[in-house]
Amino acid sequence: MAFPKDFLWGGATAANQYEGGYAEGGKGLAVADLITDGTKDQPRRIFYRMPDGTEGTIGQGECIPVGAVGILKEGYYYPSHVATDFYHHYKEDIALFAEIGFKVLRLSISWTRIFPNGDDEEPNEAGLQFYDDVIDELRKHNIEPLVTILHFDMPVNLATKYGGWINRKLIDFYLRYAKTVFTRYKDKVKYWVTVNEINVLGGYWTLGLSSNNRKEKESSNQGETPMADAGIKLQALHHLMVASSLANKAAREINPNFQMGAMLALSGIYPATCHPDDVFGAYEFRRKALMFSDVLFRGSYPNYAQSIFDEYGFTLKTERGDEEILRQYPSDFLAFSYYRTTVYDRFSPHTTTTGGQQGAPNPYLKTTPWGWPIDPDGLRFVLNELYDRYQKPLFIVENGMGNQDVVNPDGTIDDDYRIDYLRGHVLAIKKAIEIDHVPVMGYTPWGCIDIVSAGTGEMSKRYGMIYVDMDDKGHGTLKRSRKKSFYWYQKVISSNGEEV
Repeated sequence: MAFPKDFLWGGATAANQYEGGYAEGGKGLAVADLITDGTKDQPRRIFYRMPDGTEGTIGQGECIPVGAVGILKEGYYYPSHVATDFYHHYKEDIALFAEIGFKVLRLSISWTRIFPNGDDEEPNEAGLQFYDDVIDELRKHNIEPLVTILHFDMPVNLATKYGGWINRKLIDFYLRYAKTVFTRYKDKVKYWVTVNEINVLGGYWTLGLSSNNRKEKESSNQGETPMADAGIKLQALHHLMVASSLANKAAREINPNFQMGAMLALSGIYPATCHPDDVFGAYEFRRKALMFSDVLFRGSYPNYAQSIFDEYGFTLKTERGDEEILRQYPSDFLAFSYYRTTVYDRFSPHTTTTGGQQGAPNPYLKTTPWGWPIDPDGLRFVLNELYDRYQKPLFIVENGMGNQDVVNPDGTIDDDYRIDYLRGHVLAIKKAIEIDHVPVMGYTPWGCIDIVSAGTGEMSKRYGMIYVDMDDKGHGTLKRSRKKSFYWYQKVISSNGEEV
C-alpha cells in the first residue's frame, strides 16, 4: 500500500471565505470584510476614504493610499459577511465531513474573532468559545484539526493605526494572538500552520500596507502592486517571517508535541523552450517564491535574495536577533498549495497569483473554465523538488479546480470533471510516495465544501464536494447537498488511496 496508514485525508477551508458571521460573537472588522464581490472579468474592489472625505477604490493586491481608511460602502455585496455560513452550520458540515471519512480538516481562525481590534489587551471569550465548540465537534467525529492562524486575515484597526506589517509592533500583536490560541487549544490541536501562502501576500488586504506610489504595476498575488511597493512588501514579509519563527518558539514551549508548519503557494513552473534564457528565467522566477520557504525552513536568506532585493532597489532592515530567531525556530513541515503549472517564456509578462506563478499558456495541457492549466504530473514534480530542497515532511493543504456545477432536476450534481482532476492528483501523490519515496503527511483538497472564491468573490466558481445553495450575490437557502465527487472521495479515503 503506497499511502501510509496514518495518512491525513481531508479537506481545506478558510474563515474569510467560509465562516460568515462577520459581525457576530464580538468579531471585529477584517480587511477581507471590506472586499466586494467580482467576477473573472470584473475584479473585486476595496473602497477607502481619505482624511478630506474623498473616496476611491483599490484592487485586492494594491496598497491603500497613505492616510486612507478602508470602508464599507452601501449598495455593494460583501461575500465574507455570510460566506457559506459555517458559523451557524458547523455541526451539519462536520457531520458531512465525517461521512466522507475525513481524518483531518484544515480550517483557519479569524484573528478579529479572537482580538477584535488586533491590539486588544484581552481576547474575546465568545470567539475563543466558538472555536472550542468547532474543535470539540471535529474531535467528536475523530477528525484532526489542522489550524491556520493567519489566512489572508488583517484586522482593519492594525492596518489603519499601525500601517500593517510594515510596522514591527505587529509581531507582538500576532504573538499575543498566537500564544492565546496555542494555550487555549493546547490539548485539542496538534497541527498548526502559522501563515498561509506567505510568498504571495501583498498590499492592503493581506498585509495592511499603505503607499503613496500609484505608478506602474508590478507582480503580486493579484498582479496589482505598484513597482515601488515591492520593497514595502518585502520588508513587511520579513517581519511576518520573524513572527512566524517566534510563534514556533512559543508553540513548542506551550506544547512540545505541536507540529508547526508554514504554508506557501508553490504550484510549478516550466521553461517554454530549451533556450538558456527560458531555462534560467524559469529557475530564477521560481526562486522568488522559494526564497520565503528557504528562510522559513533553512533558517536564513539565501545568497540569491540579494539579487531580488537589488532588482527592486530594496535594502532589508533587520534588528539584532532577527537572524538568530529565523535560524533557531524553523517550521517542522512544509504545507503548500498546488493548483497548476505554468510556463516561463522570455517574451511573455509574468505575474504571481494565489494559484502560483502565472506566465505563458501550455499547449500540452487542458484548462479549467477559469483558464488554470490542469497538470497532475506537475504535482509529482513539485513534491520531489520540495523534498530534495528541504528534506522536510510535505503536506498538500490546497488542491482543486473551480468549476460551474449544475444541479440536476432530481437534486444530484454530476461533477465528473472534478473527480477526474482530483483522481489525477491523488495518483501523482501515490507515485511520489511509492516510487520516489517522498514523505507526504496528508492531502486536503481546497474548498471541500463550496465557499466564496478568494480571487473573484464568486460562488459560481465552485471547488467543493458538497454543494451549497447560494448564488454570486448571496441569494439562496444555504442547503447542503452531496455531489458525485463526495462519494468518490469517500471511497478513496476508505481504501486509503487504493480505490481511485
